Amino acid sequence: MAARKPDLPTFVSHLECSLTGEPYEPDQIHGLSQAGRPLLVRYHLDQIAAAVTRKDLLAREPDFWRYREFLPVRSPENIVSLGETMTPLLECPHLQDRLGLSDGGKILIKDEGRLPTGSFKARGLCLAVSMAKELGIERMAMPTNGNAGAALAAYCSRAGMESYVFCPDDTPEVNVREIQQQGGRVYRVNGLINDCGKIVGMGKEEMDWFDTSTLKEPYRIEGKKTMGLELAEQMGWTVPDVIFYPTGGGTGLIGMWKAFLELQAIGWLSDKLPRMIAVQATGCAPIVKAFNDGVEHADFWENSHTVAAGIRVPVAVGDFLILRAVRESGGTAIAVPDEAILEAQNEVSKTEGILICPEGAATYAAYLQAFDEGLVAKDDVCVLFNCGNGLKYDMPPVEGVIDHTQEIDWGSL
Repeated sequence: MAARKPDLPTFVSHLECSLTGEPYEPDQIHGLSQAGRPLLVRYHLDQIAAAVTRKDLLAREPDFWRYREFLPVRSPENIVSLGETMTPLLECPHLQDRLGLSDGGKILIKDEGRLPTGSFKARGLCLAVSMAKELGIERMAMPTNGNAGAALAAYCSRAGMESYVFCPDDTPEVNVREIQQQGGRVYRVNGLINDCGKIVGMGKEEMDWFDTSTLKEPYRIEGKKTMGLELAEQMGWTVPDVIFYPTGGGTGLIGMWKAFLELQAIGWLSDKLPRMIAVQATGCAPIVKAFNDGVEHADFWENSHTVAAGIRVPVAVGDFLILRAVRESGGTAIAVPDEAILEAQNEVSKTEGILICPEGAATYAAYLQAFDEGLVAKDDVCVLFNCGNGLKYDMPPVEGVIDHTQEIDWGSL
């Protein structure tokens, strides 16, 4: 299939097997490589550098598509958008004071809960669905722990495409209903996300759907890459000392590291790059174990469990890419217990007024652990990714009541 003449300033050169480096033609439907590994989109970076400057971005809308030169969509009519706004980078002065950080030290929360469908999954699925539309795909399917399925359903409906979503039977009810309400055909499965993924794989021939599982198509990484592009721009084309990222399938961590390397290659970033910290729960920590064991691939994690459902991924096809990014950056991998996650969620919301999700709370729990262990210093600038809107998750019940017909005991309030 011959490449079309681009209508957008798109500079894709080829796709590449992340394991072997084998090249693949662009503008064709691809899943995994022949080696069974994720494909990465490669660009003519010199052409990007000649086509756009950092100053050019200032005249553009504050959204996802301001970085179009770094993205693979060629035809404007194929962009499927629900308003992918830039998300705020919120400083946490009260937490900083509690920990006694020095003047230069900061805790910053990148609040991805402001995106369409209330999570950072919108970034990856926006790109994946846009590219699926461009390539003529009409039906998509995926396994999910909740938020990714909601994003797939929303963007597929927006594009006039069908979506099939399979989720573990203990997926939060609000996520399951959200998927259905936004047009997805959703099914609960008596297993974990990897069991749901097997169903998607088995049904490809019979159902003629495209497998949109994490890292089994090339473009969710490119969507998540915008987190790195956006963060660098928000920080004045610098990067933080450390990034704490909630890691299940790891698409966002891989995508951000890819973004930083591309920005560095075109001269938009200095030699300094952030230390990437993969955050998992102690009840499901295959990446942490693999990092500590010094191996390239993670073993399947038996009996996975955690209150942070979004990072309950017992096996990841891109495990070696996550570990590669963490090691290349000089970072590490940290597992935190559920109790610490819930305490962190409570502390951040009540101290800073930022209603974070459990997966986002895991990053603050990991920060506290890293701080206590001397892995981060008082003068480090650290960015914590809150990946979803806290309103989509259960919260403690409210017990306070007042009977307006009786005399109010003000002293009890």
